[in-house]
Amino acid sequence: MPALTGKIIPIDINEEMKHSYLDYAMSVIVGRALPDVRDGLKPVHRRILYAMHTLGVTPDKPHRKSAYIVGEVMAKYHPHGDSSIYDALVRLAQDFSCRYPLIDGHGNFGSVDGDVPAAMRYTEARLNKITTEMLADIDKETIDFMPNYDESGKEPVVLPSRFPNLLVNGSAGIAVGMATNIPPHNLTEVIDGLVMLIDNPQIDISDLMKYINGPDFPTGAIIMGKEGIRSAYKTGRGAVKVRAKVDLEENGRKTSIIVSELPYQVNKARLIEKIAELVKDKKIDGISDLRDESDRQGMRIVIELRRDANHKVILNQLYKHTQMQDTFGIIMLALVNGEPKILNLKDILFHYLEYQKDIIIRRTKFNLRKAEERAHIVEGLRIAQANIDEVIKIIRGSKNAEAAREGLITRFALSENQAQAILDMRLHRLTGLEREKLEAEYKELIQKIEYYRSILADERMVLAIIKEEVLAIKNKYGDQRRTVISKDSTDFEDDDLISEEDVVIAITNQGYIKRMPLDTYHSQRRGGRGINAMGTKEDDFLRHLFIATTHHYFLFFTNKGKVYKLKGYEIPEAGRQARGTAIVNLLYIDQDEYITTVIPIRDFDNEYYLLMGTRHGIIKKTPLSEYIHTKRDGIKALNLDEGDALVNALLTDGTVEVIIGTQNGLAIRFSEADIRSTGRATRGVKGITLNEKDKVVSMDLVREDSELLVVTSKGYGKRTKIDEYRTQARGGKGIINIKCTERNGLVVSLQVVRPDDEVLMISADGIMIRIKASDISLFGRSTQGVMLMKLGEGDQVVAVAKVLSGED
Repeated sequence: MPALTGKIIPIDINEEMKHSYLDYAMSVIVGRALPDVRDGLKPVHRRILYAMHTLGVTPDKPHRKSAYIVGEVMAKYHPHGDSSIYDALVRLAQDFSCRYPLIDGHGNFGSVDGDVPAAMRYTEARLNKITTEMLADIDKETIDFMPNYDESGKEPVVLPSRFPNLLVNGSAGIAVGMATNIPPHNLTEVIDGLVMLIDNPQIDISDLMKYINGPDFPTGAIIMGKEGIRSAYKTGRGAVKVRAKVDLEENGRKTSIIVSELPYQVNKARLIEKIAELVKDKKIDGISDLRDESDRQGMRIVIELRRDANHKVILNQLYKHTQMQDTFGIIMLALVNGEPKILNLKDILFHYLEYQKDIIIRRTKFNLRKAEERAHIVEGLRIAQANIDEVIKIIRGSKNAEAAREGLITRFALSENQAQAILDMRLHRLTGLEREKLEAEYKELIQKIEYYRSILADERMVLAIIKEEVLAIKNKYGDQRRTVISKDSTDFEDDDLISEEDVVIAITNQGYIKRMPLDTYHSQRRGGRGINAMGTKEDDFLRHLFIATTHHYFLFFTNKGKVYKLKGYEIPEAGRQARGTAIVNLLYIDQDEYITTVIPIRDFDNEYYLLMGTRHGIIKKTPLSEYIHTKRDGIKALNLDEGDALVNALLTDGTVEVIIGTQNGLAIRFSEADIRSTGRATRGVKGITLNEKDKVVSMDLVREDSELLVVTSKGYGKRTKIDEYRTQARGGKGIINIKCTERNGLVVSLQVVRPDDEVLMISADGIMIRIKASDISLFGRSTQGVMLMKLGEGDQVVAVAKVLSGED
């Protein structure tokens, strides 16, 4: 084998890879993936439009086969695969991809369902009318040309683009180490913003946003809030939430959700498949039928709901789990003088305006040169007409055209072009009418020359021309905004995804909790046996029972004076016989800490208070807003004396009256105004003075035309008119509420009720009964009451809860 000869050049592989990869990256960035800030086009799109222009496939001509156009682009300008060129052409023709399509497609160019376009041999295309504005004056030396890939011809470096296409149609592309994602905008708004920048170069972005409200997607839909838009326009980066446009249709007792517009670039067919999948997997419950009724008149997705479904919850679940709400990430990255830069809204308009100044100046120079050249020729023709006899004599006396031209140049001091024009002049130009036309043309040319020179001498005139021309484009092609911008920018909370339902919350003495539907329990007559509320261990019993909704906050107050917070739906649901879930698994409470009272709160309104009463007769009032930041690990609710515990907590507006009941059958009624409001970590003041061995068991708010329901441990109870309890000063011993004996036992609960209220009673063995208040006998204060609930041997009533009437 012959020895290898030649020069060997050592190369550092690290340096070679670095330079090679950098060259590749810049080639992708500049030559393929990113748009130019001036015309908003990538090279492939620019080449397609220019090729169609040179082929004469204009709006006033018939469509031509897409394959013919693709072949022209590939052969002369874009040395890549035909599929990539055709894909780019298709996108420019899709009215759901481009806000203002630049190509007028004929045939199947795909759909929002993700259907692929027909092969290029079947489809046809031509330039759209608005695209002529992208190519206007391209033959007037307004732009630079560069050699094509094989240097067999020329291609434009950038198109004149008489409107800001980068904003109007947007752009998306992934380069090496960077990406761009510019949303489309409304032409009318963008031009209005550009005009304002012309009128006031110092305008800030906030003022520009008064004219350019935000992206305007070809598919319409709704942008949720302006925060993402504001961020993108000021920094070049932002994210906007886009939500489908929906309407509700009532058909008898059924409700249907009608989707008429989808977020930009969402595939309709895949969306419907996703919804069907969520229904099948029971992640969304309440949809009975799903169908696509879209046609040529527009989009129409019908989502039929079951009669018992809450359409608001279903909609929020659809927004949360499907692309009916999507996020469009804005990255306004474009090439500025061949360099990729992140641009804000004003930057884009500024660079475009600077480019248009250059376009107008170059066009004016071209027009000036042409006008001067023509004026030069016309001056020669005028000399010939003024000396026509001598001109004819010189021409007739010359041997040939060359001699005649030289003779005219010598005699009249003409240029070669002027002399040639005289030789080319026809005899009809010698008529009087033609002489007048020539004079008129000369005067017009002189005026044009002066006008063109004045433009070049005054930048204000350049700006005025740009303003006039873009306003003409706005008047010709501008339209109404399609995408609505909503003021609502709130994200979904868990509440939005869960239907609001009435529930019973049950808590046992040993700290088990569960949630049950309220309709689990039906009304029974007085003296009924009741049904099991929940299963308990032998040494456990039900301690708390509350009626609320899944959207209520539950504030859990403990023996240590701390408060914890849970949402109703965060409490696990369980069957009637189930024991429930240990509270220690839901809240971070200490080992020697237990729940003493729980209250449902709708929201943390600043105008309301929490009124808390303790076993030792202490009462405290604190603004509800003080507890808004309560978490699962708890905060201090009040300071308790040694051996004291919280009995109850109530929501008030600061103007009500309070009634407190004790275990031995005493009660005191006083005004809440007697209690001054204090902070969260305070003790409170004395509400009632207790006798020895007595303690507070209940506290409630007095209502007009109401009655006081008292229930004892042995299942006895009675109603008493609230007027029988006179208002006293806070801190007194109170008056007799019920006579406590061996027969009826000690007081367990005191409740303010009305006749149409219902009451839930629970025993230590877990037996529960629901009774209408009107079924309970009405007695005076100093009576023992009647039996309300039959109890087993050793069983006793431990808790009572009130079901409010519809009016309440």
